[in-house]
Amino acid sequence: MGELILVRHGETAWSLSGQHTSFTDLPMTERGENQARSLTPLLGERRIGLTLVSPLVRARRTAELAGLDALRITPDLHEWNYGRYEGVSTAEIHRTRPDWDLWTDGGVPGPDQPGESPAEVGRRADRVLAGALDALAQAGDSDIALVSHGHFLRVLTARYLGLAPAAGALFQLATGTLSRLGTEHDRPVITAWNLTLPESILHATPDARENAA
Repeated sequence: MGELILVRHGETAWSLSGQHTSFTDLPMTERGENQARSLTPLLGERRIGLTLVSPLVRARRTAELAGLDALRITPDLHEWNYGRYEGVSTAEIHRTRPDWDLWTDGGVPGPDQPGESPAEVGRRADRVLAGALDALAQAGDSDIALVSHGHFLRVLTARYLGLAPAAGALFQLATGTLSRLGTEHDRPVITAWNLTLPESILHATPDARENAA
């Protein structure tokens, strides 16, 4: 059986500044688009049977630039809803709530957005996993790709491993990276994490990247 391929979208202005970004539909920076393109040779080593992608433009654009096709927009793959902490960094939040922790406290309801608790995000991750694992079972040796967002993919990884949603705090996930979830002796395991090309290749010309790959 194949594996689940996790792709976090490329850099945006807010991921660079550390601002929480859920429903704000920001485009990627130029570097973020280069990060997405750099995933092409890593994905080229795999046989992808289906790609599930968040509806937000930064995820859809990442999938396209990375060369993924047969995209299936999957609303449950959207990022953690931070409520009124949207666009606010953890450092700013700690000025008034020094003990706040996303992984235990979750988002805070705002005037237009409800925010989500860790348990609510965990339930979304469980739904995504159920569908993805069912597709994987039917895909033979092909992989299923999930193109999504940092905090959500960390929760999904925790749930895949049978851990509580808050255990996603243990899995730091950089922008524009590829990770893999598989099995060992029929147990769920992480088989690769935060894979990317070196910066020297990321900023090279297309010919140089092709030769390096």
